[in-house]
Amino acid sequence: FDVSEQPPATAAAADDARLIETWAGRSASAGTRRKYRAIGARFLAYLGRPLATATLADLQAFIATMETKAPATRANAAAALKSLFSFGQETGALVVNVGKALKSPPVKNTLAERILAEADVMTMIALERDPRNRAFLTLLYGAGLRISEGIGLRWRDLAPREAVGQVTVYGKGGKTRIVLVSANTWKLLRALQDVPEPDAFVFQAQPTGRGLSPSQAHRIVKRAAARAGLSAEVSAHWLRHAHASHALERGSPIHLVQATLGHADISTTGRYLHARPSESSARFLGV
Repeated sequence: FDVSEQPPATAAAADDARLIETWAGRSASAGTRRKYRAIGARFLAYLGRPLATATLADLQAFIATMETKAPATRANAAAALKSLFSFGQETGALVVNVGKALKSPPVKNTLAERILAEADVMTMIALERDPRNRAFLTLLYGAGLRISEGIGLRWRDLAPREAVGQVTVYGKGGKTRIVLVSANTWKLLRALQDVPEPDAFVFQAQPTGRGLSPSQAHRIVKRAAARAGLSAEVSAHWLRHAHASHALERGSPIHLVQATLGHADISTTGRYLHARPSESSARFLGV
């Protein structure tokens, strides 16, 4: 039946559900869409009434229900709600943006704890005997790719560039970037298939021929870290962090690292300079 024929409360609930779906649907990332839908639905269930009636106190109380969660989880939820209410006001669905006054919980910057030493990365790669897995680890680190970018690569995305190669990466937010890879990385990639089919996945899940799933890709990284005697917390994203940090330490211009990693804002890339500073005033003291 038509929404206009529903009782006011039911019609408002339908409008709110549509608003949340439209808001979440704007993201090019399937993971972000799922996350936004979940947070939106959870807040709507907690509120128990139309979004238009929500107050700042309601948002604060909702975040407070998550006090047993990690600070980053609470901060992400707060950021999502701020985005939802901002979108609601921009589209005219909500008159007031109560999320504007919501303060995100402070989050400790733990980036420095998630940057592997160069020797540890090299050990992870050296101890990997499977050619596919070794090429995958090398590419994640050497090109600074996100795990979704790595497993989504098809052979048509790779092209030779004299002694090296280039990779066309479909990244976060639906943005495409071109990343050059070293001669060694290119050799490992080309060795995976002599005459590759253009639409075939570079990193295939044998024997299906389909691309690696996120869980399979994460297991490759976890097992490589375990063989190298590293923390169980090591993930694929740690290799991306390592790429940025090690490139900057070796003198790469920050704007080049920004372009390679696909950061929209150079301040995001700048975090790696602060996480692993090369100088400190403490070194000038006599203690």
